[in-house]
Amino acid sequence: MLQQRTLYDKLVDSHTVFRLDDDGSQVLLYIDRTVLNEYTSPQAFTALREAGRKAWRPASALGVVDHVNPTAPDRGAEMPDDGGARQVAYFARNCGEFSIELFDILHRFQGVEHVVAPEQGFILPGMVVAAGDSHTSTYGALGTLGFGIGTSDIEHLLATQTVVYHRLKTMRVRVDGALPASVTAKDLVMTLIERIGASGATGYAIEFAGSTIESLSVEGRMTICNMAVEAGARGALIAPDQVVLDYLRNKPRAPQGALWDRAAKSWLGVKSDPDAAFDREISFLASEVEPMVTWGTSPDQAAPIGGRVPDPADEDAPTRRRDMERALAYMGLAPGAPLTDTRIDRAFIGSCTNARIDDLRDAARVLRGRRVASGVRAMVVPGSSEVRRQAEAEGLDRVFLDAGFEWRQSGCSLCLAMNDDVLAPGERCASSTNRNFEGRQGAGGRTHLMSPAMVAAAAVHGHLVDVRNLDGEA
Repeated sequence: MLQQRTLYDKLVDSHTVFRLDDDGSQVLLYIDRTVLNEYTSPQAFTALREAGRKAWRPASALGVVDHVNPTAPDRGAEMPDDGGARQVAYFARNCGEFSIELFDILHRFQGVEHVVAPEQGFILPGMVVAAGDSHTSTYGALGTLGFGIGTSDIEHLLATQTVVYHRLKTMRVRVDGALPASVTAKDLVMTLIERIGASGATGYAIEFAGSTIESLSVEGRMTICNMAVEAGARGALIAPDQVVLDYLRNKPRAPQGALWDRAAKSWLGVKSDPDAAFDREISFLASEVEPMVTWGTSPDQAAPIGGRVPDPADEDAPTRRRDMERALAYMGLAPGAPLTDTRIDRAFIGSCTNARIDDLRDAARVLRGRRVASGVRAMVVPGSSEVRRQAEAEGLDRVFLDAGFEWRQSGCSLCLAMNDDVLAPGERCASSTNRNFEGRQGAGGRTHLMSPAMVAAAAVHGHLVDVRNLDGEA
């Protein structure tokens, strides 16, 4: 009888060039595709150039400018930051010299790399993708093993099409049932992270399964796989199904015609065997999930919106108690206060986690007929230029503008303080991003993670609020 294997093991085994140790825990892994950005690639290109090496398979790489570029509504080639300008210029030079396709600032498909690559059909089921960004795990929504690598690994990948890879343990997270109204994939994955902790999946690749996962759009699945790394996972997977095929069909770089038919049939077989054993199993019901917000400075420091700021005095573990005390001091929150009493200065909808068209539709649904509260600066940054065009075709831009949001160009923007979109010290932001670390959105900035719909609701009220309470409002 053949051994029953997980999807993760199948992908690793099928891409292993050879084992680097006796038990196969370390292998040389073949990489199908990579996506490069201007921030994490410069040293790799410099090292290749100094060694006189070429890119082994340049067509397997796609360059995208996304981290340092401005997102002002009127886009030009100018960069307000000299350092960012040099990074973008060097990236263009590198892509040109190494024959790698580049989506630069003014390219019609420019955007956040983890939004752009799937929407172009550059990422397909059954692939292994490595890139210089931890949220490469996003591609797991398509049945693709994606993971982040360091700069030296990028150099090795470009030169050899391989990386040295340490095999992970496997975890299956099963969620069943229908999500309650106004509860989203973002709330689901934040619930998981809050339950198992920021290191709860360290050393694991997570496979998400269950009727709840199967009912999600590909965009919702991307949100879940994107944020799996915030629980410590170095990979996340969801078996491809008809939903994935419908998403990929007619994508610019997806197979066409008879080749599509053969590929689609093959992709439906990219899944774990029925009796495959996982190293760890976690399960819960969708009915247990509520709209979530973070109160601290780690994605696992979160709670349902109807809760209160926790009291470190109630925590027995000394290390966790100190972490809570530090987080609350930084966030300026008092133990026991209702989370809904937390006022905000900024509202941000964007990032590789939540800036796709479904996310913008969710937020626009909340904002129709409403206005941003006085004193709140609100901005929406589409995940790609393509998403921006689609949103404008649907009239979503008018909904955001009429509500008082800034309608901006695509890029990483306020997800991280690496461009001119930053929080001022002490500013508090309702954010649809993936990380709420100290200074993540600007030195001294305070970040509360939540879904795009929850960000929109907070922007309207000027404080954190349960989006479900807006459903009955006029």
